Amino acid sequence: MNKGLLVILAIIVAVGGLVGYNALFTVHQTQQALVLQFGNPVRVVTDPGLNYKVPLMQNVVYLERRILSLDARPEEVIASDKKRLVVDSIARFRISDPLKFYQTVSTTVGAQSRLNTVISSSLRRVLGRATIEDIVSGDRADQMRQIAEFVNEEAKAFGISIVDVRIKRADLPQANSQAIFARMQTEREREAKEFRAQGAEQAQQIKAAAEKEKTVILAEARRDSEILRGEGEATRTKIFADAFNQDPEFFALYRSLQAYREALGSGDTTMVLSPDSEFFRYFGDIAGQRSTPGQ
Repeated sequence: MNKGLLVILAIIVAVGGLVGYNALFTVHQTQQALVLQFGNPVRVVTDPGLNYKVPLMQNVVYLERRILSLDARPEEVIASDKKRLVVDSIARFRISDPLKFYQTVSTTVGAQSRLNTVISSSLRRVLGRATIEDIVSGDRADQMRQIAEFVNEEAKAFGISIVDVRIKRADLPQANSQAIFARMQTEREREAKEFRAQGAEQAQQIKAAAEKEKTVILAEARRDSEILRGEGEATRTKIFADAFNQDPEFFALYRSLQAYREALGSGDTTMVLSPDSEFFRYFGDIAGQRSTPGQ
């Protein structure tokens, strides 16, 4: 009997321990809990620590208290100036109402799926009223604030509070990018041709100026050389004239000898002249006096 009683007591203690263990649960400081009874929410626990529940009848669903991130899918947006942009955005949110969150989206994955749709709609609504310049570099901070407000208004229905929405990147679609790249390439080629044409024009101007300067320098050099040559000729003539005036007879003899050498220097020269020709005046007399008949 004692042995049977001990077994019963052991069973009772084990069952009691198991029931007690199942009746307690711990909420971490990064979590919040929702107590369900047969699938229906009965209590929300937001404070961290040890809590209780009815064993076997109730279970606990844990939800995040920390800020969660959502990398939204890229969306193609048409700006007010009819230009297309592919916008890649990111959102940060937290679960503000665990009960409403569980009733509407149940899980974080479900919440991200619903938020994707809301963010896409808000991006189109806000960015569709702005130009591409405003989206890329203008009033982006104000646009992000409006988008966050729209998303937050919609997300309240899911028990979610939006902390921030940001645009990570805004690019042109691939087809537009190629067209713009081709247009930029054409523009750069046009500018390059203009620069080459301007360079060729400047080169021609420089060559023309150099040719002109060369012509002027050569003309001035020829002029100076002719002047110097003329001055030399004048000096030579003056020297000859001065020499002639000093001894005209000797100068006449010298000139005649030069004429003889030029005329008779070649061995095959034949000349038929009268003996009393003026050319031979110095042959008979060194003084150049003509001989009279009979002398």
